[in-house]
Amino acid sequence: MKGRKIMKEYTPVKEGKIREVYDIGDSLIMVATDRISAFDHILKNKISDKGAILTQMSKFWFDFTKDILPNHMLSVDVNDMPEFFRKPEFTGNSMKVKKLRMLPLECIVRGYITGSGWASYKENGTVCGIKLPEGLSESEKLPEPIYTPSTKAEIGLHDENISYEQSIEVLEKEFPGKGEEYALKLKEATIALYKKCADYALSKGIIIADTKFEFGLDENDNIVIGDEMLTPDSSRFWPLEGFKVGAGQPSYDKQFVRDWLKANPDSDYLLPDEVIEKTIEKYKEAFKLLTGEDFRK
Repeated sequence: MKGRKIMKEYTPVKEGKIREVYDIGDSLIMVATDRISAFDHILKNKISDKGAILTQMSKFWFDFTKDILPNHMLSVDVNDMPEFFRKPEFTGNSMKVKKLRMLPLECIVRGYITGSGWASYKENGTVCGIKLPEGLSESEKLPEPIYTPSTKAEIGLHDENISYEQSIEVLEKEFPGKGEEYALKLKEATIALYKKCADYALSKGIIIADTKFEFGLDENDNIVIGDEMLTPDSSRFWPLEGFKVGAGQPSYDKQFVRDWLKANPDSDYLLPDEVIEKTIEKYKEAFKLLTGEDFRK
């Protein structure tokens, strides 16, 4: 028909374990899917509403921490995106973001000793090469949060924990003359973000045991928070109620899925319905506790 506008189609320029990224010219659209991953595998099930919860929770934290460091978020309203994204499958789980030059590290911060950190500590008294005080118990709060960066791995491969000194070398290779400066800024930002958010979460009944951040550089080479932020996919969330040092903790995050997979090694990464339902319940409960609002897509 004459004069009819044809809607432009978009295809992802990058697909990760959970997210799909679309390039719309001056910015990107990040779509959090309902896929879930564990042990570096994408599971065969999808978790309904999971992507929207991750996106809305990231928005909450981006708004909460913008006084510490700027972030890449522009909008979560599909009306601010090209017409292609104004569909139900993109509503609630899509975020329009600034283009950044992403830094090649995952910036992990640990406030409590658990998981692989606990296993390492039992073996040699260290976590990622950092010597810790003697006599710590499982799930105990550390005297101060520790920064344990890792490299980013492709899908199906493991991230590699590295020392702070090694993080300088990784950054120096990509940004000659800037490695030490960027490494220090990332460490300081990671600890500052964690402390503010962990204190807030504790006041709402959630312990953030550990989390990871990703950062990039904007057009002026300023460090900016990218990717997601403090979601159940990137963090360990424990209920404050019933917390007891000396054992593993129940959680609001995908640790529930990891635990089920460990107990069912022949599952072939296929979850039963009751595990799927319990997982999304936990995500929604964490969302309400942290934001004070019921989840609405």
